[in-house]
Amino acid sequence: MQFNGIYVPVITPFNDDFSINEAGFGSIIDGAINAGVQGIIVGGTTGEYYAMDKAERVRTFALVKEAIGSRVPLIAGVGALRTEDAIYFAQEANKAGADCLLLGAPYYAIPTSEELVRHCLEVERATDLPIMLYNFPDRTGAPLDEACLERLSMRPNFCAIKESSGDINRVHLLARRFPHIQLSCGMDDQALEFFAWGAQSWVAGAANFLPKEHYALYHACVVEQDFVKGRKIMTALLPLMQTLEQGGKFVQCIKYGCQLEGIITGPVRKPLREMNSELKREFEVTVHTVKTTIAQICSSYTNNATEA
Repeated sequence: MQFNGIYVPVITPFNDDFSINEAGFGSIIDGAINAGVQGIIVGGTTGEYYAMDKAERVRTFALVKEAIGSRVPLIAGVGALRTEDAIYFAQEANKAGADCLLLGAPYYAIPTSEELVRHCLEVERATDLPIMLYNFPDRTGAPLDEACLERLSMRPNFCAIKESSGDINRVHLLARRFPHIQLSCGMDDQALEFFAWGAQSWVAGAANFLPKEHYALYHACVVEQDFVKGRKIMTALLPLMQTLEQGGKFVQCIKYGCQLEGIITGPVRKPLREMNSELKREFEVTVHTVKTTIAQICSSYTNNATEA
């Protein structure tokens, strides 16, 4: 499986009583696909999988697949504390029609490199689906280290990695030592650096509400190979990215950004709480500035090309 473009880890819409708003998935996914994203991820952190029971997680696989149809690939997040549960989610995702799995280290358990390899291999053997690995040691405590990657890369199903460590040296390592594992940006405020080192895709939570702006950066860097334009777009995006990556309100910001675009999201599930009014006002200004600035950048390049 080839990963190119913007992949959106979709939010999960909830009703006011915190039940899943099943009908809400359709408009969210239609909007993302119509905006040009290249793939949809269900069951990621942005979708609040950690606040769902097993039946709800499995139900979201079916709901999102039904909404997508065959328009773009579906990637299902199957991370779990127990290997048995990750296997179960992988098998259920396969039944639902997922095209790929997203698999990270079990959180809290802090497995050794060898234990993590065995965990991943057992999940891989449960289906024949391609797998995008997910390295997010700040959340799991267990990095997909070099020894782990050397073992897993021998299996062709482990074909990509979403790198979210925030360590730029990891980007260098993956690009140089593991070019056969497709590198996907998982650290929003380093997107430009990922593209400079050969990443062809970006798993972007904020693309739930700003898909065109994310695609603008991808297109400038990957398609046009114009990193001067890319730096301008990234400069405009950075205040938003830094808020998301460093502000401690990632899911809340994503859902509020969707609300600003008229997307019905419902609340975040506990233990998270809604943003206060002051943070909402600050975020609204940031989003408006990002949209306006990137529109101006893209317009100026279009006008220059027309004049030429």
